[in-house]
Amino acid sequence: MFIEPGNTITYSLCAPDALVQGLSFADSYAYLDDWVLGALADMGVKAWYQPLNDIATDAGKIAGAAQKRIVSGEGAVLHHVTMAYDIDAEKMLDVLRIGKEKLSDKGTKSAKKRVDPLRRQTGLPREAVIERMVGTFRERYGLTVGAVTPEEMARAEELAATKFASEEWTARVP
Repeated sequence: MFIEPGNTITYSLCAPDALVQGLSFADSYAYLDDWVLGALADMGVKAWYQPLNDIATDAGKIAGAAQKRIVSGEGAVLHHVTMAYDIDAEKMLDVLRIGKEKLSDKGTKSAKKRVDPLRRQTGLPREAVIERMVGTFRERYGLTVGAVTPEEMARAEELAATKFASEEWTARVP
């Protein structure tokens, strides 16, 4: 997914790996994205999970997900989703290198036509879409208000400076 400040909605779920234990990666994507389909339906968007990691509609792709399972220690799953709220399709094509294989896998001839943003589909401001998504999650699972501790912020800043800002990290190709 192409990420552009103010034009995307991103979220991450971090949960004990017991939540997805026994599920294949494909099944865990669908499971962890199910609440989003409900939120979108409440906004009038008929969306579905499209294997392996997309949320789509008849008009095009809305979101793409990535997932990391950590098996050491207590075990966890990190599920991250980027949703297109609004998009500059020309800029996206300038930035991304999308191969013919990726498009043909999706039955699409043009990456520009493949993404259909939520702004067009809902007519809602970005903040309203986010509020509705949070509301759906709260209704289904409950939420606890929390805050980043000073220790957590210090650790994040240390990692940003010592690991994530390094050339080795930013130029890394997995």
